[in-house]
Amino acid sequence: MSAHGIPIPMMSYPCGPIKGEACIPGDKSISHRSLILGALAIGETRISGLLEGDDVLDTAEAMRAFGAEVTDLGGGEWSVHGVGVGGFCEPDNIIDCGNSGTGVRLIMGAMATSAITATFTGDASLNSRPMARVTDPIALFGAQSIGRTGGRLPMTIIGAVDPVPIRYVVPMPSAQVKSAVLLAGLNVPGKTVVVEKEATRDHTERMLVGFGAEVTVEDTLEGRVITLTGQPELRPQTILVPRDPSSAAFPVCAALITEGSDVLVPNIGLNPTRAGLFATLREMGADLTFENEREEGGEPVADLRSRFSPHLKGIDVDSNRAASMIDEYPILSVVAAFAEGSTVMKGVKELRVKESDRIDAMATGLRKNGVDVDEGEDWWIVHGRGHSNVRGGAICESHLDHRIAMSFMVMGMATQNPVGLDDGSPIATSFPIFERLMSSLGADLKRSKP
Repeated sequence: MSAHGIPIPMMSYPCGPIKGEACIPGDKSISHRSLILGALAIGETRISGLLEGDDVLDTAEAMRAFGAEVTDLGGGEWSVHGVGVGGFCEPDNIIDCGNSGTGVRLIMGAMATSAITATFTGDASLNSRPMARVTDPIALFGAQSIGRTGGRLPMTIIGAVDPVPIRYVVPMPSAQVKSAVLLAGLNVPGKTVVVEKEATRDHTERMLVGFGAEVTVEDTLEGRVITLTGQPELRPQTILVPRDPSSAAFPVCAALITEGSDVLVPNIGLNPTRAGLFATLREMGADLTFENEREEGGEPVADLRSRFSPHLKGIDVDSNRAASMIDEYPILSVVAAFAEGSTVMKGVKELRVKESDRIDAMATGLRKNGVDVDEGEDWWIVHGRGHSNVRGGAICESHLDHRIAMSFMVMGMATQNPVGLDDGSPIATSFPIFERLMSSLGADLKRSKP
């Protein structure tokens, strides 16, 4: 059960072609960062197209708790009157980040170098996830953390009174960790340096520059070196949030595996640190094209057209691409089930510590529905059965994970028998219109009684 509702059992039935235009909600990563950086600017930031899912709404509420004025103007339009870098006040109550690892980790970073104390919690899934990957680097600034065994939430962060700049080499490919360190560095005199051996999504760096921070990025033999000059006065911005490529993955992939389908997904963000799935699908033989390619707000965007592709082939996915598609492996595994041959995915140990252990969750559900899967600590292989040969017929567990839930709902659209889900409520965290949108395209999704 999610922190924001009761369990919602669901069924996905085999359906005819899905066709039409899929208008996806705003990008979740950019929505989180827009609210946080807007709260750290002085003046009013206006945001259009904000994702109004539970995760982002929890971040909006957190920014209010730290003293920013955050107003929902309706229709995806939001206003944030910021308090400036170093201007966060101490929250009166515990900050509940629901299901959002991005939200809690970025907010911890943003407040870690202010002389305030805040306590964070979340739902059962978030409270089981590792926080040491953020609390370790913010400790170098001078912050303290007190949490449950294993560095888990609920956790209290005591901000540094006299923070010092740091140079931090990110030990794993994680945009959340990188971003938390950069946000912490905003309120520190001098230069904070982050080194990532493997490039991850760069929305934070792009947005910091847009808000007026001094940020340099250099590719070196050591890796990608990001240098932030601390204590800037951030300027409020007008932000148009592009539509989320991670959410777009679901109608795109549904069209590829459902006979006769043709779906247009307009205005999707194609930041190169986020577009790995689409390159992978094309390598598998997907009929996927980019139309009207352009740039909006410093981010590349395009309209995606996805058509039924009956001759998908299993491939060895480039492990160097993992960071650019880490959230898309669950739905990729569904497409792989309908491909001919085996799809090999390596270098994906981060999937073990997402909202759920995504390798285990997807492997278990795929096996229940007649698909063979091999797995190891940081790899897995889906042995495809080809178009129309996936049996289906089983009830899968979402494990409080929105991407697991949506992946199995897409799977049921093309299996021989319906696919069930124990709880679809987590879908609201990132894609609150998923059911309505997919049904409008022709999917047959139904809620069932608990």
